[in-house]
Amino acid sequence: MLQVNVSQMLKGPIGSTRTIAIDDNICLEATLSGLVMGAAHLTRTNHSVLVQADVNTEVPLECARCLGYYRCPLHIRFDEEYFPITDVCSGLSLPGPDETEAFTIDERLTLDLTEALRQYILTAIPLKPLCQPDCPGLKA
Repeated sequence: MLQVNVSQMLKGPIGSTRTIAIDDNICLEATLSGLVMGAAHLTRTNHSVLVQADVNTEVPLECARCLGYYRCPLHIRFDEEYFPITDVCSGLSLPGPDETEAFTIDERLTLDLTEALRQYILTAIPLKPLCQPDCPGLKA
């Protein structure tokens, strides 16, 4: 589940928590996708919902030495704040977060983890992927 309705959480007291299981496919780029599994812990703050995620995934990559394809395992942990753009009680629009790149909770009060996961996974992919540390490279 990558999308979570947090309306009840936003109505609750500051400090209320919820843990969700993550088990879904995510499209990282046009030709790159992977299954993401793990959990996210959500905590209501006075202005937002803090998400602390801990997930595992595997992405198909091409080895930089032998040019063979392999599945690269990645472990991702991140903490991000999601800011609501709609007041949960009145339904009126709220001023957006100060940062333009901040993650938001949409007008239906749905928190979507897809973009944060996509960004963190893409930055975790090694610049020089190797199928194994001692890969001998191309055979002559």
